[in-house]
Amino acid sequence: MKALRNYLDKIKPNFEKGGKLQAFRSVFDGFETFLFVPNTTAKTGTHIHDAIDSKRIMSMVVIALMPALLFGMYNVGYQHFNATGAEGSFIEMFAYGFLAVLPKIIVAYLVGLGIEFVVAQWKGEEIHEGFLVSGILIPMIVPVDCPLWMLAVATAFSVIFAKEVFGGTGMNIFNVALVTRAFLFFAYPTKMSGDVVWVSGDSIFGLGQQVDGLTVATPLGIAATSGAAPEFSMDMVYGLIPGSIGETSVIAIALGAILLLWTGIASWKTMGSVFVGGAVMALIFNAVGPEGNAMAQMPWYEHLVLGGFCFGAVFMATDPVTSARTETGKYIFGFLIGAMAIIIRVLNPGYPEGMMLAILLMNIFAPLIDYYVVESNISRRAKRAIKSNN
Repeated sequence: MKALRNYLDKIKPNFEKGGKLQAFRSVFDGFETFLFVPNTTAKTGTHIHDAIDSKRIMSMVVIALMPALLFGMYNVGYQHFNATGAEGSFIEMFAYGFLAVLPKIIVAYLVGLGIEFVVAQWKGEEIHEGFLVSGILIPMIVPVDCPLWMLAVATAFSVIFAKEVFGGTGMNIFNVALVTRAFLFFAYPTKMSGDVVWVSGDSIFGLGQQVDGLTVATPLGIAATSGAAPEFSMDMVYGLIPGSIGETSVIAIALGAILLLWTGIASWKTMGSVFVGGAVMALIFNAVGPEGNAMAQMPWYEHLVLGGFCFGAVFMATDPVTSARTETGKYIFGFLIGAMAIIIRVLNPGYPEGMMLAILLMNIFAPLIDYYVVESNISRRAKRAIKSNN
């Protein structure tokens, strides 16, 4: 690493103002600060000095996503081999899933980071690091059968219109990864729902079998179309069920949640409130829900482990940029996300997932929640001051 540091120091003057490569200063700066913590600090004014910067925070979130991503790769292979009736070892199933998912990760990063590099060069600013997380989230929340060109178009749309037009990282009001999914869902609904998008029928480098027209329904899809709630099984917890690439395994997601909570990156208030809100609303529907509605009669714990509920609660609702920031507001924000997700599931049979729309909806109201929490605190303190003066 010392040799790399010395090499970067040697070529750095070429990228600084007046250097022959000054047009690519932001590109060099982004690469350098990704590899090494900057050795410069503020000398004047009021500043907060911390041992971790936003790039390290984003890197920690990426690490927390690894268990869900790796299991998702295995599950992609498992679902293919199971649906085609082919025999395969653990390594073969994982290799199949790895080769199926890797292109999606590459496309998401190439498109998203490419746009951010261009914007940074155009504005003469540093490259924002927020897409380190979005670039890996996007492939994890789509079906394995989602075409790469669609993923590229949706990623470009979300980075430009949900992030850069607001000013870049830290200024966006909507979760960028969820905007990508929403764009795909409404622009190309047949590639984001139904029974033919959750399992790959391709043979990849000799792994698996080439089969056309494979159909595999998710548990929520079955409940929405058949009118009967799926029977609970531990596969729903392990994650050996059809679904979006990174959203199926509760255990893998829980490992990521533990890391985020232990490091203090994610708020336990927001995360826990999502589960409480979902459980409470599910229990309400269990008690007074419409007869014949499988979603309304589904047990609360089954709601929490199916679809993208856990993944959304851990990695999406806790996004520090688009969620509520006041401590009381975090409880309200999380609770309403969980409750709204179940409401959408039960009352909208055309969209049995619910989590995506619930989080995007509450992204809109997060500033309003914080505003009223702050106003409430100001009013309460003003009343206490009046009483003390009297």
